[in-house]
Amino acid sequence: MKVLSLTEPYATLVKEKKKYIETRNWKTNYRGELYIHASVTKIPKEWKENKELMKLVDNLSLNFGNIICKCNLVDCIYMTKDYVENIRNNNYQEYICGIYEEGRYAWLFDNIVPLKMPIKAKGHLNIWNYYTELEVMNLMKDIEYGWVDKNNHKHNLVDELFSNNYVLQSPNEVINNKIGVCWDQVELERYYFKGNDWNIKTYFIVHDDGNKCPTHTFLTYEKNDKYCWFEHSWERFRGIHEYNQERDLLLDVKDKFINHELNNQYDSENLVLYEYKKPKYHISVQEFYNHCGRGKKVNLL
Repeated sequence: MKVLSLTEPYATLVKEKKKYIETRNWKTNYRGELYIHASVTKIPKEWKENKELMKLVDNLSLNFGNIICKCNLVDCIYMTKDYVENIRNNNYQEYICGIYEEGRYAWLFDNIVPLKMPIKAKGHLNIWNYYTELEVMNLMKDIEYGWVDKNNHKHNLVDELFSNNYVLQSPNEVINNKIGVCWDQVELERYYFKGNDWNIKTYFIVHDDGNKCPTHTFLTYEKNDKYCWFEHSWERFRGIHEYNQERDLLLDVKDKFINHELNNQYDSENLVLYEYKKPKYHISVQEFYNHCGRGKKVNLL
């Protein structure tokens, strides 16, 4: 879904149908269904001191950090001097609910419908996308397992060329190339989940045997008091797996990695799990290893 984040109290004023125009200093060509998100940003002091504005939200509960309603974005109008004067003289409630200045833009909303259940979300600048985990899985259905080399050639097998020729793709490159190993696919998952307020974590498990060094990366999140492992690239376990405890999740992935990737042939001292942050794109195999190795080592003994 397309989402626009507004600072409170403006988001709640839209939800309550007291505000139908959002003012911005930039133009959008998007038209259609739009969800309104109340950002976590505190109400600026000067807004609080605007008695006319704050009177509009008297006795209303504000909704920081939630998607709270949907609407249709029907137009984006360039503000002329005459337009600003017309709003000030003929629609004063809208006038005090935005910044009306010549050269800015008025985004017109219609068909505002409050959501029965608000959706917790972090929000982002500009118009952004919010996806559920099932929507993300569906978006990734055409992504094959494989990799792209320095010359943008695709490879379906991870062979002897991989170590010296692989580069980590950006999410948009994975979407366009429709191919990626787990390292690439996790970054695409991170990109799709960026608007969610689910405590997203990414992990790198490796058996550092000094030879092939099998690895796997995977993404987890917390939702509704459950710990979830989102898996797409590992086809055998593709799906969304729920656990009551985070440790149970990590132990399960570890056991599956040992059983199905290492065939139970491993040295426990060489098996390491790291929690890692978002890496830079277009890095090499060694650079990716180094990045993950600087992450938080997780003890699963």
